Parts: sequence; C-alpha cells; structure tokens
Amino acid sequence: MGNYYQPEIETASREKILEIQNEKIVRQVKYVYDHVKYYRDLMDKQNVKPEDIKSVDDIKKLPFLSKDDLREAYPYGLLGTDLKNCVRIHSTSGTTGKRVVAFYTQNDIDMWEECCARAIVAAGGTSEDVCQVCYGYGLFTGGSGLHGGSHKVGCLTLPMSSGNTDRQIQFMMDLNATILCCTPSYAAYIGESLAERGYKPEDNKLKAGIFGAEPWTEEMRQTIEKSLGIKAFDIYGLTETSGPGVSYECEEQTGLHINEDHFYAEIIDPETHEVLPDGEKGELVFTSLDKEGFPLLRYRTKDICVLTRKKCSCGRTHVKMSKPMGRTDDMMIIRGVNVFPSQIEAVLLKEGYTPNYQIEVDRVNNTDTFDIYVEFSPEMFSDKVAEIQHRERDLKNAMRSMLGIGPDIHLVAPKSIERSEGKAKRVVDKRKLH
Repeated sequence: MGNYYQPEIETASREKILEIQNEKIVRQVKYVYDHVKYYRDLMDKQNVKPEDIKSVDDIKKLPFLSKDDLREAYPYGLLGTDLKNCVRIHSTSGTTGKRVVAFYTQNDIDMWEECCARAIVAAGGTSEDVCQVCYGYGLFTGGSGLHGGSHKVGCLTLPMSSGNTDRQIQFMMDLNATILCCTPSYAAYIGESLAERGYKPEDNKLKAGIFGAEPWTEEMRQTIEKSLGIKAFDIYGLTETSGPGVSYECEEQTGLHINEDHFYAEIIDPETHEVLPDGEKGELVFTSLDKEGFPLLRYRTKDICVLTRKKCSCGRTHVKMSKPMGRTDDMMIIRGVNVFPSQIEAVLLKEGYTPNYQIEVDRVNNTDTFDIYVEFSPEMFSDKVAEIQHRERDLKNAMRSMLGIGPDIHLVAPKSIERSEGKAKRVVDKRKLH
C-alpha cells in the first residue's frame, strides 16, 4: 500500500466519493448561477435552473464552456466572486488571441496546493525530501502549484524556475535533490546535460520526477528514467481548472488518478457532445466542484483520453484517466489522414532516436508536404551519406506503418533543433488553411 497525503479522501469508498460530489455539485451550480452572469445566461438559454441539478447525474443538462467562451468573457466575465476576495491570478501561455486569466481565492489556492501535495506523496515524497521545482514560476501555473504542494508535504523546496541548466545541475548535486518537477522535455535535456558533464545516473540523489505540462509517451518515460536513474510520474492539469494536480500518477503508472472530490470528469464525443461510457475514447470535460474565483462548469479541455474505474493496486479509489492521447486541436490532418505528434514521438523512441524532433507541414501545388526533422543521438551520429539515407528510409517506413502516410525524414546533427525550457514547439504548420 502506498503513502497518502489525505488517506480518508484518497481511499474513500465510491459511495463516499459520490456523496461528496453530489453535495458539492448542487451547491456549486447554484453558486455559479447566482454569481456568474455569463454562465447564468447560458443556462437560461438552455432552460435549465439550479434546482434541476440534484446530483452529478444531472450535470449533462448543463451547457459546456470552451476556450472561446473564456476569450469572450475575458477578463472578468467568468469571475465567481468579488475581486476583493481574490488573492492571485494565473494565465495560460495563450498561443492564439487573448490569454485566459484565472482568478484564485485563498481557498482555491489551498485546495490546489493540497492536490499537488497528493501528487508528490504518491510519487514517494515525504518531509525528508528535497524537491527541485524547475517549472516556470510567474503567470504559468506549474511552478506555483508544485511549490505550494512541496511546502504542504514539508519537503525542502528549491524554487528554481525553468532554465539556467548549469545552476539547476549545481543545486541538484550540491543540495541532494530527490524529487525533480519540470516538463518532460526539460527533464530529458537535464539528463543529456548531466551525461555530457560526465555524471552517471547513480551520481545524483534523485529518486522521482513529476513531469507534466506537455504530452509525453511511455518510451520517453523510459528514456528519462534511465538517464536520471529515477521513477517518472505524470501530472496533469490546466490553468482553467487551477493548474497541475487535477490528476496524477501513483506507483502503478497506469493512468492518472483524478482528484474527484474537487473535479468531476466526463468523456464526450467531440462531434455529437454525447457523454460516453467509461473505457471509451473521447474529449475530457471537467467541472470544478468547489472553485470560488473561477468556477468553470463542464469545461471542454480538448484533451483526448479514456476513463477507467478499475481497482488500482495503490489503494486509491479515484477514477483514473489515461495519459492524454493527443488533443482535438493538436491533431493535424495531412492529406486527409489524422496525425498526432504523440504517434510520431512513439515511433522515434521505439526506433532508438531522441525525442528531439520537429514536424513541418506545408502545402505545395495543393498537396500537403510533410517533413520530420530528427536529431541523431551522439552515439548514432554518422557523416556517411549512404548510412544516413538508409536510416532515413527505414524511419520513413516505420512512420508510414504507424501513421498510414509517409513523411520525408531529415536526420540532423545532435543539438541542432532548438531546445525549449518551457513547452517544446513540435509542429510548424505553414499551410494557409484559413
């Protein structure tokens, strides 16, 4: 049996969890209806009143919220309380249009940090640990969430923020960091950088890593675990619901437990919007059951995944979500075929390449071009043209069998693709599709 931060909640019976959710949803819908005019108008348009919601089964009567609603209501349209009750904002790294700004009351912050504390304890963290947080601080939620969770667990917290890899490594080695929190692509980069400096995985004191904020594959997990000598745990969240800690992995590493006492999850068909049963793949939708500052109901995450209630060996009873299998907005349609970056990454790692790659899509004479630039790993590097061409051909065939479409592969020198210290930019789509 694992360790728990709040055992009475994390291992509660399904009946108890449902009881908590039913009680909270009734209260929350009434709260949102009374405080958030934007959502009240949506409910009125759908002819649904707070008293129609008697349990979580009635959630499906409520209207959805999407990123578009958040942009339209920016900045204060979805605020759930007086501004004087709010103590902080966070904001997403908006790639398009207006950013999303989320508001937090002190209760919201406490709840969020508790969720992150559960994740740290699930990864083996205790008050004896040294937790190095190299997610970005500031508007990005990653740093603040894990920082607060680390404090709650009682770890010695190293608030490094992202970047400055020399300093990261110095503190990691000198202060004997045991838990590393950052994006998976940065964890892989730290692993590479340690090896370049002549360190072996057993030279550091790390035992666990908590990695999130971007999709990563099972193969990438194994690469990171090997290079740092750790067990790597996934953590999931989004600014709109609070930040990381909406769900997290336990030692079983077969999906992420959702903190169901705070977030109610549904899977819907992204086209028809109908709610799908457990085990079916679709778009993840979250309802915040007790947020005050920015209380979103039925928020469409655009992440594609599956929910399962199979009994978990760690003893936690909360529903598990699979690692997101791509996003409804991340999916590229190339020559009529649906392609997700995560599929490409899986092939690269299976074929022994590093997860440092960039996809370039363009349209020439009305036909899509599809190129993938992939870095050699240092030990693979060769300047023999014939060998490079042979490898490119093999990789193209492996991609074709995974994707149903053959990209042009370009093998490039180690370290020639720009590294990111935040979220890696994997796709460059030059088509003018709008």
